Amino acid sequence: MSGDDSWYDEAAGPLVRPYTITSGRTPGEAARLDLATQVMTLRTEQEPTGLGPEHLAIVQLCRRPVSVAEIAVYVKVPLGVVRVLCGDLIERGLVITRSPNPSPASAPDLETLQAVLDGLLKY
Repeated sequence: MSGDDSWYDEAAGPLVRPYTITSGRTPGEAARLDLATQVMTLRTEQEPTGLGPEHLAIVQLCRRPVSVAEIAVYVKVPLGVVRVLCGDLIERGLVITRSPNPSPASAPDLETLQAVLDGLLKY
């Protein structure tokens, strides 16, 4: 086996450690992305420069809204890596995100939830 063969696995393909892709960084507080957060590329006049292949894959993929979980599957990197990469893209102004989580102010009150429960129990 040559030195280059250690970075290739027949079943998995090329092996790149996640910390190599992120330069050892972990997701920052600014990019709090859950599994269902939608990421979408902003239209720009110029192609982004200075990005790694995984960053570029995310920019290409997110021309329509895509969840963080889907990005991990399509780009074939761990979820933590996707969060770091999306954080980079957010900081550069290349993508925007939308969280599907409702704000506490829009959550139904206890009375409404009890009425729904009571209605379900009748059937």
